[in-house]
Amino acid sequence: MKRECFYINGQWQKPIKGGAALPVYSSITGEVFESVPAGTAEDADAAVRAASKALPAWAAMGAAERAKIIGRIAQGLRDRADVIAPLIAEEVGMPLEGARGYQTLRAADALEDIAVLATKIAYEEPLGESLVIREPVGVVAGISPSNFPLLLSLNKVGAALAVGCTMVLKAPETAPGSLFYLADAAEEAGLPPGVLNIITGFGPEIGEPLASHPLVDMISFTGSTGVGKLLLGIGAQTIKRAHMELGGKSAAIVLEDADLDSALPAAIEQAFINAGQVCFAWSRLLVPRAKLARCEEILRDVVSRYVVGDPLDPATTLGPVVTRAATDRVRKFVSQAVSQNARIVTGGIEAPKGLSRGYFLQPTVLSDVDNRMPIAQEEIFGPVVSVIAHDGEDDAVRIANDSVFGLHGAVFSGDHARALGVARRIRTGQVDLNGFKLGMTAPFGGFKQSGLGRELGKFGLEEYLEVKSIQL
Repeated sequence: MKRECFYINGQWQKPIKGGAALPVYSSITGEVFESVPAGTAEDADAAVRAASKALPAWAAMGAAERAKIIGRIAQGLRDRADVIAPLIAEEVGMPLEGARGYQTLRAADALEDIAVLATKIAYEEPLGESLVIREPVGVVAGISPSNFPLLLSLNKVGAALAVGCTMVLKAPETAPGSLFYLADAAEEAGLPPGVLNIITGFGPEIGEPLASHPLVDMISFTGSTGVGKLLLGIGAQTIKRAHMELGGKSAAIVLEDADLDSALPAAIEQAFINAGQVCFAWSRLLVPRAKLARCEEILRDVVSRYVVGDPLDPATTLGPVVTRAATDRVRKFVSQAVSQNARIVTGGIEAPKGLSRGYFLQPTVLSDVDNRMPIAQEEIFGPVVSVIAHDGEDDAVRIANDSVFGLHGAVFSGDHARALGVARRIRTGQVDLNGFKLGMTAPFGGFKQSGLGRELGKFGLEEYLEVKSIQL
């Protein structure tokens, strides 16, 4: 499919300077299967000016009326799920069931829910002899990643639009297709022109001009810590509000009283969501040293049951990663770890049998990993878990916290109170007890270099609000 236009000011517009198309590669075959326009700073400027023009009327509209429009957008996405899901599966590699349920339908539900929640905010409240007012921060530059292109975009779009902001959304260059259907749904829902603008292109040509634009009031970015630092530096020149959901190197702690037969499969299942292409993946698995051999035995059995293959095939449980560069990066980390005396329990760097095309990787578990190794310190974004032995609760907490990141984590224990106590000691934005849980109204975000601010629920809405006091 060839797309030639952006969605700016409620219209489909061709790039101002024309220019080359941006090819999008199938994760299944490695071949180009769609293309989108490669925008420039001029296109970013046009989108920002449209958002700025639309801001006063949208901000003045009541939250309930905004919620109705956003609800219609959500329904439009549900109506398009059968088209969106296979597109995301081919772009990103997520098996079709997850691409439909998690990436599309659940994303649409979350979009509608956040808009309804925004109607319950106290936008004005008396405080002594003052009146405290919450108003939209203004024009938001949203920059979303390729691993969950629709879901993570909607986390930004929903919260920002629901409280009265307008947005320019830069689609991920390797997985932009679903956001064109978002534009279709917005147009169909009667969203006023300029409230949501969607553009495509590379980061330096689109993302950086958005971050530096004088009419942009806030940057909302999900992606790598390195790019986040770059955008923060650019935005700092005009003191922009910034929300950053960045990288992670999350640890799942398995205590000696945990049920290994349930804990280890749960940990692997979470770590291999979307072939490990999740910022919150439990890519470090901390297990009791005395039970290391038994843990390896269970892990080998669990991983052997994964079916690697075409994400459009219902039998597949682990699809490819998004790009050739991603496969090369994962293999480099695994090879380096082995050279540093890590041991492959299962998997490896070779392509899975019969899958030489596309961007497929073997699900891999490494043991004898030292937490100082790069594979235990850097985000990999692939189906690789590093097993690290610990010598008790205190040692496990020390290892878990020995990271520049602090996004997610888990504790497995047969004693709930003990697990909760350990969770309190981990310096990370979210900790799950005895299995993966995703509360769409709970705050999500990181400590340390995993980010700034929070998404989801009332906490996510607050990111897009300014507070003003009027002295009466």
